Amino acid sequence: MTKPSIPPAPAGGSPSGPTIWIMAGEASGDVLGSRLMIALRQLRPDLHFAGIGGERMHAQGLQSLFPLRDLAVMGLLEVLPRIRHLSRRLDQAVADITARRPALVITIDSPGFTLRLLRRIAPLSIPRLHYVAPQVWAWREHRVREFPGLWERMLCLLPFEPEFFARHGIEARFVGHPVVQSGADEGSAAAFRARYKIAPEAPILVLMPGSRRSEAPRLLPVFGRMLAFVQRNRPDIVAVVPVSPVIADIVRAGVARWPVRPLIVTDVHDKHDAFAAASAALTKSGTSTLELAMANVPMAVTYRVNPLTAAIARRLIRVPYVAMVNLLAGHRLVPELLQERCTPELLAATVERLLADPASRALQRTGFAHIRAALHGPGENPAHAAAREIIDLLGAGQAARPGPVLQGQ
Repeated sequence: MTKPSIPPAPAGGSPSGPTIWIMAGEASGDVLGSRLMIALRQLRPDLHFAGIGGERMHAQGLQSLFPLRDLAVMGLLEVLPRIRHLSRRLDQAVADITARRPALVITIDSPGFTLRLLRRIAPLSIPRLHYVAPQVWAWREHRVREFPGLWERMLCLLPFEPEFFARHGIEARFVGHPVVQSGADEGSAAAFRARYKIAPEAPILVLMPGSRRSEAPRLLPVFGRMLAFVQRNRPDIVAVVPVSPVIADIVRAGVARWPVRPLIVTDVHDKHDAFAAASAALTKSGTSTLELAMANVPMAVTYRVNPLTAAIARRLIRVPYVAMVNLLAGHRLVPELLQERCTPELLAATVERLLADPASRALQRTGFAHIRAALHGPGENPAHAAAREIIDLLGAGQAARPGPVLQGQ
């Protein structure tokens, strides 16, 4: 199977073309940002980019203001020790935008950082677009009152979000979820087994501990002990841990003493091949659940944060499920084992049921088909739909701003 490669960034470009300042705050945003840059250049080859991103956005020509890993932190208490560092990075981003005066600022997800940035640059009168709506429909709904004036346009990924924000007087435009163009459903099981010399009958379990440096260390020890339980009944089981290169060093250290040494894959195509070969998956909550649904992999969802963070979150959460696949399905399609239920014994028992029960796997796969249909946007792939919204806003912003948009790079 021939693997598609990431198109390289075009060299050079028109010196008179506008600059878009674009920011991703974590690995998933880096993927969105790189696809968006490709789609934008197809519509406007003269565009230039500045901002903050990871390896994928760098491959499209972005020289990141500082490393993406500086922002990859999650959890109320987990953020506290890094407040001063994050504040300095925020000041640095504001200063860069102020100096460059780009034609448009795009922020992607990571609302803890990006919304503060949008608020800080409001006096500059630069058009702003936020991509990936803050999930205030899930918790802290009162925060929606803070949003008016933060952006000129917001693009959302989930089909129910425009209606939610409309109830609060805020326009949100659904462009489709980028997972539908991720290639998660295009992997080759045969290629994966051949590449790693895995026997055809050996069960493959995908383990996804998260893409943030603050979350993987909490799940990896539990995953390791869970795997030891599963191996007792299934000595031939093969564990695969797909991770972002941003945290690969943390994951390698975290699995070094596991009783069952897993395969660690950092290449996205390798990950999709692993999905195709997988019998089941155990994943943290988040976009990874949608990736697995695209690939039709039966799963269980788990998560563990600081206990105080969890206690605070439980008082604020307003949705019945944590897993996105369950929210989109409208019922508990996949098991959720969160916080105190995130134990090696419970995880192992749940994984064993998935591996042993064809009816349970089939039921999940039926639900995944409905979810995949709901995630498609207005007729074209999500990155192109988002790019058209951005070009439209860019044109409106340039029309409203006399003189050159940017002097130099």
